[in-house]
Amino acid sequence: MAQKYYQKDIETMPAGEIKKLQSEKLVKQVKHVYENVEYYRNLMDEKGVKPEDIKGIEDLHKLPFLTKADLRDAYPYGLLAKPLSECERIHSTSGTTGKRVIAFYTKNDINLWEDCCARAIVAAGGSKEDVCQVAYGYGLFTGGFGLNGGSQKVGCLTLPMSSGNTERQIQFMMDLSATILCCTPSYAAYVGETLKEQGYTPDQIPLKAGIFGAEAWTEEMRQNIQDTLGIKAYDIYGLTETSGPGVAFECEEQTGMHINEDHFVAEIIDPDTGEVLPEGSKGELVFTALDKEAFPLLRYRTRDICVLSRKPCSCGRTHIKMSKPMGRSDDMMIIRGVNVFPSQIEMVLLQEGYQPNYQIIIDRKNNTDTFDVNVEMNPDQFTDTVGALTALEKSLANAMKTMLGINPAVHLVPPKSIARSEGKAVRVIDKRKLV
Repeated sequence: MAQKYYQKDIETMPAGEIKKLQSEKLVKQVKHVYENVEYYRNLMDEKGVKPEDIKGIEDLHKLPFLTKADLRDAYPYGLLAKPLSECERIHSTSGTTGKRVIAFYTKNDINLWEDCCARAIVAAGGSKEDVCQVAYGYGLFTGGFGLNGGSQKVGCLTLPMSSGNTERQIQFMMDLSATILCCTPSYAAYVGETLKEQGYTPDQIPLKAGIFGAEAWTEEMRQNIQDTLGIKAYDIYGLTETSGPGVAFECEEQTGMHINEDHFVAEIIDPDTGEVLPEGSKGELVFTALDKEAFPLLRYRTRDICVLSRKPCSCGRTHIKMSKPMGRSDDMMIIRGVNVFPSQIEMVLLQEGYQPNYQIIIDRKNNTDTFDVNVEMNPDQFTDTVGALTALEKSLANAMKTMLGINPAVHLVPPKSIARSEGKAVRVIDKRKLV
């Protein structure tokens, strides 16, 4: 029987002991940051906060926030808290605006990060008997390295496939009987599509579980992936800024992701006022990294909107859960005054029987926003009859209007004509940003 926890004593630690551990670590971390990071020391001084004012996590709210703008302003070394000679690796975000964000890692930072990923793999049923296929990108992107390290710590046979080359992915998956697949949900859906086209049924696919993250995805998309691949699909969460995937992960209950509270303190704030909200409130997720040596961010605003809950979990883990992100406070699209999230489009597509292969294009013409959605047809829906195509487009546009409160121009395009994701899917092209 597979082990249930990777580090049981920590993962099942009583809430009171977790809080005590967090407080001890926070006091040390604030002192470490204040003494070694001039940029954050200046922010604390501006706010009139000294390290001795922080006696436990109940004082966390006294500290200033950090944002992605701060990380860009401090680029490349302004938030580094250790000498470069003690740093072993960097990773970088895949952001498309401004300077890229670089995160630094000491040997210990990498070790703790891999522990977090190992916990996620074991929670998904992984053990040393498994073959773990890592199809996240390797390189500056954190996905590949994080799950690769976690897989090796668990003792799985690790297939470091990286992203793309789907034919090769499937060959290794089938020939080596891979049991766990780690990649973005959009790529998992594409692998499932391709296997189906090749004539494989779910019971012929050796996979038993998948660990998917780095993109927003809906419950409908989860069910679609589970049905196509014949697996249980687990969510994983992380940011390059705070280490990478493994900050939080889903267990067998699939009702939210356990945050690794021995390494991270989570808060929910009002994104407009910065006020800390009580447990159960919907708001912006803020993380403090308690153990990061090289790049120790305090009160980092993720811009992800979610809810935290300490409701007891049937898996026995005691660490607080975060919901699947419900959108972002900064990449929310405002189109003709209406708030729109890509996940809403995805939900409509899956409900209407389409695969979640789509692209949103926003522009501004004659001072009015244009809102186009290109959607791939399924092979069995494909038609080149103008009348039939127009009817399908109109029906889908009406379903989106009902969900969004705004009418998009829907364009159905041939199967596989939208570029597939090998890293994060480019879902939105916003042409309105005029300089």
